[in-house]
Amino acid sequence: MFGNVKKLVEKASISKKPGGSFDGLKASDVDPHLVFHYGIPLGCCMFAYDSIQKILAISTVDGRIKLFGKDNSQALLESDDTVPSKFLEFVQNQGILINVNLKNHIEVWDLEKRLLSDVHVFKEEITSFAVMQTGSYMYVGDSDGNVKVFKIEQEVCRVIQMKYTIPFSASHGNPTELLADRAVMSVLPQPTAESKRILVIFRDGFMILWEIRESKAILVTGGSMFQSVHNEAKHVTSACWVCPFGSKVAVGYNNGEVLIWSVPTSKKSGIGIQNAPICKLILGFKSEKTPIESLKWAYADAKATRLYVMGASDVPSSLLQVILLNEHTETRTIKLGLHLSEPCVDMVITSSTTEQSKKQDFLLLIGKSGNIYMYDDCFIEKYLLQCQSRSPPSLPKEVTVKMPFIESNITVTKLVTENPYALSTDEDYFQVVKDIPSFVPLETKSKDGDHSNSYQFSGFGKIKNLYITGHSDGAINFWDLSCPFPIPVLSLKQQSEDDFSLSGIPLTALYFDGNSRTLISGDQSGMVRIFKFKPEPYTADNSFISFQGSTKKRNNHIIHSVKVIKVNGSVLCLAICQKSGHLAVGSDRGDVSLVDTEVLAFDSDSGNMLSTSMVQPKKPSRALFMQILDWQDISIRGANISIGSPVEEGVPKQSFILVCSEKAAYVYSLIQTIQGVKKVHYKKKFHSTSCCWASTFYTASDIGLILLFTSGKVEIRSLPELSLFKETSIRGFRYSAPKPNSLSDSSICSSNSGDFVMVNGDQEYFIFSVLLQKDIFRNLDFISRVYRKDLMLTQEVLAPGATVQKEKKKGIFGSVLKDIKGSKKQAPEMETEDTRESIEELSTIFSTANFPSEVENKDNQTADEDEIDLNIDDIDIDDPGEKPKEQNILAAFNKHKLKFQAFTAGKLKQMKVKNEKTIPKEEPQDEKSSAVDQIKKKYGFSLQSESSAARMAESKLQDNVRKLQGISLKTAEMQDTAKSFSSMARELLRTKEQEEK
Repeated sequence: MFGNVKKLVEKASISKKPGGSFDGLKASDVDPHLVFHYGIPLGCCMFAYDSIQKILAISTVDGRIKLFGKDNSQALLESDDTVPSKFLEFVQNQGILINVNLKNHIEVWDLEKRLLSDVHVFKEEITSFAVMQTGSYMYVGDSDGNVKVFKIEQEVCRVIQMKYTIPFSASHGNPTELLADRAVMSVLPQPTAESKRILVIFRDGFMILWEIRESKAILVTGGSMFQSVHNEAKHVTSACWVCPFGSKVAVGYNNGEVLIWSVPTSKKSGIGIQNAPICKLILGFKSEKTPIESLKWAYADAKATRLYVMGASDVPSSLLQVILLNEHTETRTIKLGLHLSEPCVDMVITSSTTEQSKKQDFLLLIGKSGNIYMYDDCFIEKYLLQCQSRSPPSLPKEVTVKMPFIESNITVTKLVTENPYALSTDEDYFQVVKDIPSFVPLETKSKDGDHSNSYQFSGFGKIKNLYITGHSDGAINFWDLSCPFPIPVLSLKQQSEDDFSLSGIPLTALYFDGNSRTLISGDQSGMVRIFKFKPEPYTADNSFISFQGSTKKRNNHIIHSVKVIKVNGSVLCLAICQKSGHLAVGSDRGDVSLVDTEVLAFDSDSGNMLSTSMVQPKKPSRALFMQILDWQDISIRGANISIGSPVEEGVPKQSFILVCSEKAAYVYSLIQTIQGVKKVHYKKKFHSTSCCWASTFYTASDIGLILLFTSGKVEIRSLPELSLFKETSIRGFRYSAPKPNSLSDSSICSSNSGDFVMVNGDQEYFIFSVLLQKDIFRNLDFISRVYRKDLMLTQEVLAPGATVQKEKKKGIFGSVLKDIKGSKKQAPEMETEDTRESIEELSTIFSTANFPSEVENKDNQTADEDEIDLNIDDIDIDDPGEKPKEQNILAAFNKHKLKFQAFTAGKLKQMKVKNEKTIPKEEPQDEKSSAVDQIKKKYGFSLQSESSAARMAESKLQDNVRKLQGISLKTAEMQDTAKSFSSMARELLRTKEQEEK
């Protein structure tokens, strides 16, 4: 309680600045929010890919979804539930992404608006999920063995559960099956007959091909029949089609086996029972009993068709294998093992088209650590086809996906936004961003990503937002962050061991002033370098691309002079006073060194080191942030505030030094520090958690302090009083504490306008903003637009089975390839369908309950779970064949009594109203309803007239009344029996007590 009161007092003190007006920070000015996310987020766990829109989705363990689109577009979606995904699929080319999370919530994301538009809470555990590629429907399989159908309403981006269902009793039909083995592990719509048939695979290996219109199974295979023959119990873990027509399916099991099963492609050829698969793949997973985590099939021509098999991620020795499915597998299995440094959790195959209209595929893998690896699928294909030749190609090598142009780790960063000295420019960033290499290859870049022709660096004057990165090898890179996509413009590197202007030691601090064209860097050894740049403009050959491998002479074209200072400890923060020219240097020992850059600093060629003034705390602690608060400089920035001290009102306006460490924040007097006097004017200790980063920001009338803690908490405080103004938190923030003798993987920097950038390793960075402000970054909407609504369907996204080849040598997979390659005489027996007409028919079929009794029983079961209730249809008032034992009478009575009390409390009235509503009104049928009736009749659904429905409802009501009367009689009998039983129990208890006495 006292802590809350203290916070209120701190907030109230902001408005009591003597000599100042209440025109400072307001709650309406502060709005911490994510502006843009760039790169691969930490904790990746699942892929999804829209092959038409060329959009790659990557979900994370904390409920975020990163989207990568064409033209280097990127967007980050954040769910309300911070849990991993179970299933992630696009509705192809429709701008809708479906995410099923660990809580069994079905999330519908609108990619055009980049918003969560709908959430459906599924009551059962979802074990399988599939979206139709040609229609707006999806199938959800659960742990009870049932399959539900959902409609995706594209106009409003939401899902609606349909009445059509595939119950366990109708598909599997084995009531003695263990509950754990009932789960539906895979639902696969048949590729060329999505609106007609789906393949349902259960955990026990049982498979059925379901005819949608007739609501029955036309193929039964696998399961206990197959396992009893081989005396081996195994469970299904994954499955995928291995034929473009859906005639063959690969199924992975928990014992490491992968079997190929045959599936009919037409109703005529597939009615019956199969007891064995057509092929068993010989892999190394079975020897170690490694479960098959995932299967992916890549269609190519007859020779290069292949299957990707991924083992379980919890097995350290697990690897990814690629198997060639062609006629050469008659004598042996041609396969390739991809050995990664860690097990994988998911994989996806993306495609792009080269300038010569040649298709190029890439295999992307997510490691258990969340890192993403990439293989050129063309190299994999080439190796499989030529590995047995006299000159086999080299093994394909993986590439770790990371930010482009980053050759060494980023150790420190600096951000300058809204550069007041920037020139007005009409620089078109669209083409520049398009040409920069992408994180993932979703499209071919022109000129190998060389953007030097579209962006020429002539100086810092035209850059609105400048981003500077210091690296572990001492290099300094400059980036144009005027749009939120980083565009590299300049790179400074050490040219030789004799070049003291730059060192190979990791940089730890940066400072940049555009007005004086001054850059200051500090490194881990305590060396501080002051760079003076020459007047602009610079020559065009000083761009980032041409500067790679540059010479010292080229450095001299930009750098005017370099001065070097030596301090104790690793340099962590730098600040300069524009009025006095003093440079303040904070170290990891808690020291603050004050340097006059015009006397004390010296030219690096002289080799002489001069002393500096220093302030040391009593208990040394790691300094995170240090800044000189020059109020004259603040007024120049537009603050125009009058500062006094609420404790010592006699103190005139003055400049301060702000020092923030992991445990506290201090405000010292600048004048007294120069005189060697250490006096703390304001202090704030951090108790709950450690501070990991701090910075200041400016508004039009005030200055504030941002404190970021290791827990992700953010505090905004006033200066110089350090009073708490607002508290919030950043989602997705992960602080990587530096290890001994090393630097942290996280680097954070901020601008004066309240924007800060956080870098996590070489994978990602965040741009956050503390204040309510717009137009800080250009082209933000363009960069975030991953979905293109006007994209037209092209030839490259046609069905993969459209091209057929001539049949060649027949081997083990001859039956598989027969469907793929076709035949000279006749194509495989298949049913063709009109997609539009079939989808319209599905709308009617899915809107009608094909198993009304199953739906009714499920509804009644749900009602029983929500409240103590009794369905009158389940009551049997007749005497059972065998009289129950006396000890069960009381339990039976209690159960029926509770249900009867709940029922008589109002259910009779509800039932009556329900029956009244079911009696249809006599209205003339229009043409639409008659058409619906015709379709229902065509597919075997019963039709009832109004009179017959009314008679049925009346009969039902009379029967229910009769049952209620029987319930009353039975209840009275049960009460009498219970009383007798209770009396017997009391008598027995008294007798027992007498015996003990």
